[in-house]
Amino acid sequence: MDISYLMLGGNVGNRNDYLRRCVDLLNRDAGTVTGMSAIYESEPWGFDDSVWFLNQAVALRTQHAPLTLLEIVQQIEQALGRSRTHSGYHARTMDIDILLFGNSVIDSPKLVIPHPRIAERMFVLQPMAELAPDFEHPVLHRTMTYLRDRCEDRKMVRRVGL
Repeated sequence: MDISYLMLGGNVGNRNDYLRRCVDLLNRDAGTVTGMSAIYESEPWGFDDSVWFLNQAVALRTQHAPLTLLEIVQQIEQALGRSRTHSGYHARTMDIDILLFGNSVIDSPKLVIPHPRIAERMFVLQPMAELAPDFEHPVLHRTMTYLRDRCEDRKMVRRVGL
């Protein structure tokens, strides 16, 4: 079984409820959630919106292969009201990104792991540095804490609870 790290986030509807329901569905369909960061509120990244995102990093023990896990998380997003009719960044009920899958490096048309923008996004690095501070990025060979401390993203990210 591999441990993967996922980033959950959304800025539409009852954001806390969507996060809770997402963790429940991950436990039911994808594996076992073995750890969670606190919940963070963050400014939208890549587009403007008046409603900030709630984000949470989770560790997931899974028996699924990475592409199967991708299919499962996309089904969970859809079950939680996510519509993929837009291209680019936009408001959404739930977005689930597979950030890391053990120490795997995957570069396929459907999935890139590690997620290519981990080191650019404070809303990812802050919860990841809390959840897995010493986990080393398998390409950059730096810990989550190191990457967070050197991230140039100045968007606001604030802890709001568990």
